[in-house]
Amino acid sequence: MEFAERLKSLRLQAKLTQTEVAEKVGVSQPQYARWEAGKRKPTSETLQKFADFFGVTMDYLSGKDDEDELSNVEVLFRMASDGLTDEEKA
Repeated sequence: MEFAERLKSLRLQAKLTQTEVAEKVGVSQPQYARWEAGKRKPTSETLQKFADFFGVTMDYLSGKDDEDELSNVEVLFRMASDGLTDEEKA
């Protein structure tokens, strides 16, 4: 799975819109849409922001990680963490 596919998959798992992710990461929605469509690649700084936001490694997000899917624990955490504060998530 490539970066664009992983980015979209993570966004959908988080039940967020492109606009919501773009605002939280500090980029424009049109720029985000280009990344998700695979038309552009983000800088390493922006890639790190996405990785931090979604709680994954840069290797996973960029497609360098051999695992195509998040572990079951990560998926369950994402599903159960809706509505928690950042402090509660930590």
